[in-house]
Parts: sequence; C-alpha cells; structure tokens
Amino acid sequence: MARLRHAAAPGGTPAREASDLDSVRGWWKTLGGDGFVVLPPPTRSRYTQSDGHEDAAELCAVRGLATGTSFAYWHWQAHQAFDRSGALKSELMLYWGGDHAAVAAGLGAGPAGFRVVDGGPQGAFRLDRVTTRDGAGLPDPTDPAGVRQFLAALDEPVDRTRLPFVHRPLTAAEAAWLHDRLRDPLDPSATARFVVSLERRDALTAEETRRLLDAWRERYADRLADWDAWRAVLHALLRHHHEEAWDVVASLGARAADVLGEVPSERGLAVLRELAVPAELAVLGGPGRAGDRATITAWLTAHRAVREPDPVRAAAELAAELGAHGTSEAAMRALAIALTGAVTADRRRATGADYPTGRLFRALAAVRFSTDERLPRALRVAIAGLARDDVDHVREEAVRLGPAYTDATGTDTAEALAAVDRYEAARDELLAGTGPDLTLGEGILCRDWHRYRTLADADVRWLRAQVADPGTGVQGLAYCLELLLAHGAATEAEVEALLPRWKKELTKRYRTTYTEWRHPLVTLTCLALDLDHPAAAALSAWWNKPTPVWKNDLRLLTHLGAPDETKAAELWDFVTSGAHDVGQLMTWVLIRARLDGEAPLLVADRLLGTPGIRAHDLERVLIGVADPAQPLWYYSADPRRRDWWRRAQDVADHPGLSAEARAIGLRAARDHHLIRYPDELRPAPTEAELTAARAWIAAHAAD
Repeated sequence: MARLRHAAAPGGTPAREASDLDSVRGWWKTLGGDGFVVLPPPTRSRYTQSDGHEDAAELCAVRGLATGTSFAYWHWQAHQAFDRSGALKSELMLYWGGDHAAVAAGLGAGPAGFRVVDGGPQGAFRLDRVTTRDGAGLPDPTDPAGVRQFLAALDEPVDRTRLPFVHRPLTAAEAAWLHDRLRDPLDPSATARFVVSLERRDALTAEETRRLLDAWRERYADRLADWDAWRAVLHALLRHHHEEAWDVVASLGARAADVLGEVPSERGLAVLRELAVPAELAVLGGPGRAGDRATITAWLTAHRAVREPDPVRAAAELAAELGAHGTSEAAMRALAIALTGAVTADRRRATGADYPTGRLFRALAAVRFSTDERLPRALRVAIAGLARDDVDHVREEAVRLGPAYTDATGTDTAEALAAVDRYEAARDELLAGTGPDLTLGEGILCRDWHRYRTLADADVRWLRAQVADPGTGVQGLAYCLELLLAHGAATEAEVEALLPRWKKELTKRYRTTYTEWRHPLVTLTCLALDLDHPAAAALSAWWNKPTPVWKNDLRLLTHLGAPDETKAAELWDFVTSGAHDVGQLMTWVLIRARLDGEAPLLVADRLLGTPGIRAHDLERVLIGVADPAQPLWYYSADPRRRDWWRRAQDVADHPGLSAEARAIGLRAARDHHLIRYPDELRPAPTEAELTAARAWIAAHAAD
C-alpha cells in the first residue's frame, strides 16, 4: 500500500493517512550517530549533489563534527520521486559522502515497508517500497509500486550492443498479464507503460495497435507526441504496415526519425532524407532541427538496411548529399557519430565484445576514418574532432595491451600506431577553424572550455563568425562572446552584429548557473561599455529598468564594463550583504584588479577571512580568477572538469599567495575527480595524465 493510516486523534477524530513521505521522514529522524549524520530533507536550495556536500560541510561545522564525518542526504531533484500527496512514485536516490561502509550501516535496511538498496562505493543508495508477487512472478495490478517495479525489471535490457536495446522474452503469464491491461475501455495515460513493454518485444497485436491509435488520436489530437507511448504505437503501426502510420509520421515530423530507423523501408528512407537535408525540411513541415543527431543516425541505419549495407560507403553517400545541400557542421558531426557508432555496433554484434572493448574499437575507428580518403573531407573533419580526445588513448592502449589489443580491435599494434601517426600529421590542418556544436547541452560545452585557455588566430575567426551568424542561438552567442571578450579579442564588429538582435532575442531569461559564461546581454553590455560604443547607453538603460524582474540578479555583473569606483562600491555593498551570489563577488574581484592594476588572484587572496563574505563563494572565486584571461563563472569549483583542476594547481603552486590561499587550491585539487574518481571524468584521462596528476599530489603530500 502507498499509504499507512495513523491512529485516531484524541476524541475519536480520524487522523489523516500517513504518506510514504511521512514514513520516510519519520525514519530519517531516527538516523545518525557514531560518525554518521543525515541532512534534513531538502528544500529547493539543495538542488544538486554539490549542494548536498556543501550543506553537509556546513552542518558538520555547526555541530563541531570532525572532518571526514560520513553523511547521507537526498536533494530536491531526487525529492521528485514523491508525488504531491507524498506517495513514492519511483526510487528515492540517497546520496552520501565519507566512508561507504559507515553510511551503509547508518542507513540500515530502511523504514518498515521499504527497503534500501546499496549502489556500491561509486553509486547512490536507493530506497523503495517492499512489494510482493504471485507464484507466476506477477504483481497485484492494484499495487502501483509493485506494478512499477515489475515493469522496471521487464524493461531492463539484456543486450545493449545494439539500438534499440534487446529485452528478454516474456513468459506466457507475463504476456497475458500485459495484454489484459489493454482491454477496453482503453485509457492512454494508464496503459502507456504496458504498451511500451509489449512493443519492446514486437508484441502488440494488429488489433491492439488499431485500438491504441484511435484512443491516442482521440485523447491527444494535435499533440500526438505528448503521450508517453507514442513511439511504441508508431513502431507497431509501421511493423504491421498500417497505412495510417504515414499520417502519424507526417504529423510528428523529425520526432519520428528514430522509429523510422528501427523499422526501415523505402518509404521511410525517403522521409528521413527529407528530414535530414535542410532544403527539404519544409516538405513535412514538422518540428525538429534539420540534420539533428537522431535524424542522421536513423537515416544512416535505414540507408544501410535498404540501399547500401557497407557503413563507410553508406556514410560517404549521405555525406555527399548533405554537402551538396550546404548542410551545417552539426549535421556532418552527427553523421560522424552515427558512422563510428554503426561500425562499433557491428563489431560488438559480430564478436560479442563488451562495452569497454567496444570503446577501444570506436576510438580506433575515429582515428582511422579521419584520414580515410573514401570519405568526403567535410565528414573527415567532423570525425577528426571526435578523435581528438581518443588519439592518446589509442596510442597508450595499443602499446600497453599488445596482442590483446589486436584481439579487441582486429588491428595489430603497429597498424594502430601508424593510424595515430597519420591522424596527428593531418589533425591541425583538418581542425583549423572548427569549433564545438553550440547547440549541445551546456555540460558538454563546459567540458571543452579548457581548450580555449589560449586562442589561436583560427579560433578567433571561428568565434567571430559564430557571433556574426544570425542562426547562432543565445547559448552559442554567450559561449563565443565570453571567450572573445575575456581574451581581449572582441571588437566593435561583435557589437554591431548583435545590435539588431538584442532587444528581441537577448533580453530573454537564460540561466547560466552551470556554465562558464555569463548571459550574452551581460557580456555584450560590458563590451559596449569598454569600447564606449554609442549603444552602451541604451543597453545600460535597459538593465536599470524595473522589468523584467529576472535581470535584477544580473545587473551588477555589467559593472565589469568600463569599471569605476562607484560601480565597485555598489558591488561591494552587495557582496557583503549576504544576498545570493550569482557572480557578483567574481565581478568585484575583477573590477578591483582592473582599477588597481594587479592580479585578481591577489585581490581574492586578501579577502580571505573578511566578515560578511561567504567562504564557499570566495574559495570558488579564488580558483576561478587564477587566469584572468579566462575567468571561470561556474557556481562552484567543478571537480569534473580539467579547467578547474589546472586552476587549482595554479593556486596551490603560486608563490605570491598566502598559505591559506594555496591550501584552498590544494584541497580543491585533492577533491578533483581526476584524483578521486578518474573513471567519471569526461573525456577520460590517459594513463600519462593520471600518472602526472598523482605525482603532483604526492609531491604536495606534506603541504
């Protein structure tokens, strides 16, 4: 049951039922002691694991607990496992720090009616309800938690070497139980999970598919993609050759691409081409980006199934067609990913190779394809970008594994090393004037930030071209303009390029909490002020208006443009007020450094211990300004990325800093994933990088 009834209140008044959340909170209050503490249930301010670790450090400091005390917590994102009534609708992830064994012992088995599953030293603990099954392993259909857990077990793939993943066959009892859930009257929202589990095994019948289509159209009408099971039903429609499948495809547009790749046909191939080639997108008129990764991958899959099975020849044909229509770099990059993924999947299916072995093969494939003259140059350029992070691994693994490398990849060491040499000879020429896909997630873009600590002339040209391109979105503008301004390479041309766009596009809210760049309108305003551009007055006036309210948090960041003592004083009042900091302290340090003509690091160092300034914010700023030519604006010292690792080293090794400042840098370096969790770093570190990092830490062991 999802709810337990409390005892009646005094006087016989029935008490409300205790929710799952009540039960978990009650149990949570009983935990702690003997070197283990639990944080209170979260509010919105504890949104990430980093926030949880900060809260734990603060709690231990307040209680006077020893450094290294083990702790457990969940954050606000994990809290969404509870619905509004407090019922647990999915596993509750419990995160932790300190000693794994101590946390496991402290959490124990969980509250009555629940269980805690240990995710291991590198994972989270998971809390869920205890449920039961009948003799055939089936849940009670009226038990939501039991049904959810049953479906989760059915949906766990048994083969991840291919897409779509392969799932185990259903038993006769399981199949009958799932089909029973699809009896009339059909409720699309209630049946979606059962539909998906059946069609993952091509098990929806033609009659079920017909009824599901009718119910889907009736309930969702002009918003077909809002139903969780739409992909499964479209898959079944195509598999059963329903003519109406093509009406659905036309309505869904690019969102239908991956399903068309799973059920390939000549007609589907034609649709995928229309979706993938920019000039033809208007034929279907559907939403989605032309040439996006899902569309290109599905197009290659279908092309191989219907026309040309050889992956290299098929990719070359698609690349030639994309190139003939003036496709974007993003589309060619998507084809590069699709090609290396396809040959790797082929290899894994043929050899039964596991995922790590597949990664060895994929890395080598990218290195080899970068110089494969069978492929058009534009595609080789895109593949060379993928191989940039792999080439050192290929060299290391080929030498280290020797004959085992040949077994894993089908290529001997000498041939692999020759491929590396060819790649390195061609790399600079291939990659000159290229850059990342600016539409990728901010986390992926942040991983590449360290590449731009210095800018080559080709980098500057590429960044300026993106700013000048009307098709570059807000995120891309923020990324490129920040780099140009920080490195002193932004000019009046960038201001002029963005003036026609700023009121309509750049005045929209864009969160930069987890980025190394600021809102593009902040950066543009700073640039215009520094240049004394005529537009600076209008930009500043907009920031000083009372609306929109969201910009008030960012207004003071524009003071970095043409700074003066008045701006510095206003910022200082803010940073010492205790208000939430979204870059104001960083801005003040950079302003003070400009006004005084000294290094920002020295300014930040002098602030250590200043009353009214939060230590966490100052430590982040201290590391973030280590290189004033590329300040790091992320909200915390991110242990997952190399730029923070290198800045931490810079601080720890700086002879002109106080011992306290150097200790902050060393502590950040010791906590970095390169040292603590190298397997979680992306791109993965090489053995040479790991050896150098560990040697640096060892050399500072006595510090």
